[in-house]
Amino acid sequence: MISELNNYQFKLVKINNDFIWHKHDDTDEAFIVIEGKMFIELRNETVEINEGEMIVIPKGTDISHFRKKETKVMIIEPKGVTNTGNKKIN
Repeated sequence: MISELNNYQFKLVKINNDFIWHKHDDTDEAFIVIEGKMFIELRNETVEINEGEMIVIPKGTDISHFRKKETKVMIIEPKGVTNTGNKKIN
């Protein structure tokens, strides 16, 4: 986490691998690609997000994401949100 503002957290992450399908029932989630390119998979389409672009995922939307090489992304979400949303990881 790099900063907080009004109970929101700004997280700078490196995405090195594919991610599980999940959703956030109670909050939207924003991704800003800082370096590289990522792909957000929705149930009916795949969205490409390039460096400098942003996408907001509405709450309740099933998503997964992947990249072809390491990608740096800023994630903006409310404090306390887990990255796997409704999925529990053991």
